[in-house]
Amino acid sequence: MYIILLYFGIAFIGYLLGSRLKGNMFFINYSSKVQIIAIIFLVFSMGISMGINDKVIMNLNYIGFYSLIFTTITMLFSVIVVSIFRRLMGLNRYGLFETDKTIEEKIKEVEKENNKKNTTHLIVMSVTIGMLTGFVGKDFIADYEFLIGYMITIGLSLLLLFVGMDLGLNDELVKCIKELGIKVFLFPVAIVIGTLIGSVISGIFIPINFKESLAIGAGFAWYSFAPGLIIEKGFIIVGAISFMHNIMREVFAIIAIPIVAEKIGYIEVLGLGASANMDIALPIVEKSTHSIIVIYSFVSGITVSLLVPILVPIFIA
Repeated sequence: MYIILLYFGIAFIGYLLGSRLKGNMFFINYSSKVQIIAIIFLVFSMGISMGINDKVIMNLNYIGFYSLIFTTITMLFSVIVVSIFRRLMGLNRYGLFETDKTIEEKIKEVEKENNKKNTTHLIVMSVTIGMLTGFVGKDFIADYEFLIGYMITIGLSLLLLFVGMDLGLNDELVKCIKELGIKVFLFPVAIVIGTLIGSVISGIFIPINFKESLAIGAGFAWYSFAPGLIIEKGFIIVGAISFMHNIMREVFAIIAIPIVAEKIGYIEVLGLGASANMDIALPIVEKSTHSIIVIYSFVSGITVSLLVPILVPIFIA
C-alpha cells in the first residue's frame, strides 16, 4: 500500500509544479524528451526483471500454448467490454466528451508532431534488450536483483512526476477528469467483466474447469502474486498457466497498446494491461494516448489489483 501512496504523492507534487510552470517554454520543450528517457529506463529495467526469471523460460511448453489461447481471448473480450462502456458513457475515441473540442484539437496536433511509431519501436526494443540482458547475465545480475526493483520504482516515479506536471500545465485536462468524476471507476469494472467473460470462454478450449478458468483470469496480469494464491491451494498446473498467462498479458499489452490506441480508441487500451495499467503498461499508455488516459490507466490498475486477493481465492476455493 505504501508504494501506491508514494506514486500518488509524486504525481501530486508534479501537478503542483506544473501549475506553477505554465508558460515556461524551456520546460515544455524538454519535458517530453525527459519522459522518453524515463520510459526507456523503466521498460529496460522491467525487461531485465523478466529475463532473470527462470519460471518464464521453464514453462515455455504446452503450458505456454494454453496460456497463449487464454491471454488472447481474455484481452480481446476485455477490450470489447471497455469499448462498450466507453460508448455508453458518451466518450469519443480519444476518451473525451464530444464537447471537449479544444482538447481534441490539441491531441490531434500532438499526434501529428510526435512520431509515436518510433517511440513504440524504442519501447519494444528496450524491453527486448532488457530481457536478453537479464537472461544472458542472470548469474551475475541475480546477486543484485534488489537493485532492479529500485530502478523500476525510480523510473515509474519520474514518469508519474511528469504526468502530474502535464496535468498541472493544462487546466482543460483537469476539467475533463472532474466532469467524469466517479464514473472513472466504471473502467476497471469493464476490465473485470470483460476478462472474466473471456476466462469462461477460454476454459472451453483448454483442459481446465470453469472455476479454474475464472481464478486464472482474476489474476489480472499480476504474475508475481496471483499464481501463488492458486498454487497455495494445490493447483500446480493451473498456477503455472496463471503465471504464464499473466506474463503474456503484460508483454502483449506493451506491444498492442499503441496499435489499439491508433486503430480502435484511447480508452480501449485500458482493457489490455489490467493490473499492469498502473506500472509496466503505464509508460506505453502515456506515449500512445494523453494525460487523461494515463490517470484512468493508473486508477484502473490499482482497482483491479486490489480485487486480485479477493477474487482469486473465491474462484479457486
